[in-house]
Amino acid sequence: MTLPKAATTLAPIALVGPGTHTTTAPSSSSEHLTPEQIEQIGKELDALRTEVMNSLGEKDAKYIRRVIATQRALEFGGRAVLLFARFPPAWLLGTAALSVAKILDNMEIGHNVLHGQWDWMRDPKIHSTTWEWDHATPAAAWKRTHNYEHHTFTNIRGKDRDLGYTVLRVTPEQEWKPIALIQPLTNLGLSLIFEWGIALYDLEFDRRAAGEMPEEEAKAQMAAFRRKALRQIAKDFVLYPALSGPRGFLATAAANLVANLVRNVWSHAVIFCGHFPEPTETFEESRLEGETRGEWYVRQMLGSANLSGGPIFHIMTGNLSHQIEHHCFPDMPSNRYRQIAPKVREICARYGLRYNTGPLPKQYFKVLKKIARLALPGGK
Repeated sequence: MTLPKAATTLAPIALVGPGTHTTTAPSSSSEHLTPEQIEQIGKELDALRTEVMNSLGEKDAKYIRRVIATQRALEFGGRAVLLFARFPPAWLLGTAALSVAKILDNMEIGHNVLHGQWDWMRDPKIHSTTWEWDHATPAAAWKRTHNYEHHTFTNIRGKDRDLGYTVLRVTPEQEWKPIALIQPLTNLGLSLIFEWGIALYDLEFDRRAAGEMPEEEAKAQMAAFRRKALRQIAKDFVLYPALSGPRGFLATAAANLVANLVRNVWSHAVIFCGHFPEPTETFEESRLEGETRGEWYVRQMLGSANLSGGPIFHIMTGNLSHQIEHHCFPDMPSNRYRQIAPKVREICARYGLRYNTGPLPKQYFKVLKKIARLALPGGK
């Protein structure tokens, strides 16, 4: 695609390899862009999306069916082995298999199916309107708070409730309160119960307290949560442990608990690394006024961060290791993010936009550092 003449006046941006950062992008990552350049960015990314979506076919369908089959085999195999959970080798093997199955179910399958990434297949069994996942949050609640609110108002302070999930101060513009002093511990606790923390967050208690939610809506949300919560508890801590018999009940229940903890800590780390490491940006609500398609794309790219790694790593993150690409194209099948990432990165480099990426330990350290720093007043 042809770069507009105005863009040629930008300072040169070095293209760098995976796992590293561009260093020549300005500290305020989009102020240098002209309206024409922003419009061109939108056109280039729209064209990239159209190219990929028009090329979807049987190879993509085989991919998601293969992942689902693998997840189900791991879950079935893990639970079968846990019938003998009272024996340590069986406990370890079953717990490991179930942990991986739960991660795949939530990350590469559930999250992405619920985004409508596979609706083009017209398969009623793999469709955003029919899928329910192994998670305490009902699918409908997740689609409301995540697909709509978060992906529409990404990093808009006062609109995107995912900024700190109403319990953490993750940007200095958020009002400091004394409770923030313990937020490193709050974050640790949240990582352990992340599934349930998200489920409670999706009940929008802050909106209820502010009188912004009709009573009927609040009751309906609570009823849906109660049904899903009871199902999750019964499945993992009553039904499957009971199949192991009286001698294996507690061991199987413990295995399910550990598998859920592993899934929670992993998904918490991946999601936080995609949204909160420095130097991801947040924005004033006024930015939404008259926001163009190109400006929306720029906001998504500057408000997200990637993780570097190999193919297995990307699958285990649900391809949210490509968070920048996911935020630009949330309904694009996740297996295509790795394909388009070099093109998105090249666009960022060419227009002087920061492309925030790095290995998980480095990015997660940035997240923990930010949470600790913002536990104290100030922080700008």
